Amino acid sequence: MLQVKLREAMEDYKRRTGERMTYNLLAERTGLSRATIESLASRQNYNARLSSIEKICQALGCAPGALLEVVPDE
Repeated sequence: MLQVKLREAMEDYKRRTGERMTYNLLAERTGLSRATIESLASRQNYNARLSSIEKICQALGCAPGALLEVVPDE
C-alpha cells in the first residue's frame, strides 16, 4: 500500500524554507480543495491522483519519493 506522508513533507518544507505551510495555503498553491488535502494527510486508503501528487510536490519543492512511502499491507 502507498502511504502519503503529507505532514512530514510539509514539516520538511518549513525546515528548508522557514515558511509554515498550512492546508489552506497548500490548497491555494495547488488548486486542490482543502478537503482533498486533509484526506491525503489523514486517510490511509485515500486513492490519490497522480496529478494531485504532482501539484503537491511542485508546491512543496519535493520529489514524489519524499511524499510517498510503500508500507506492507496489514
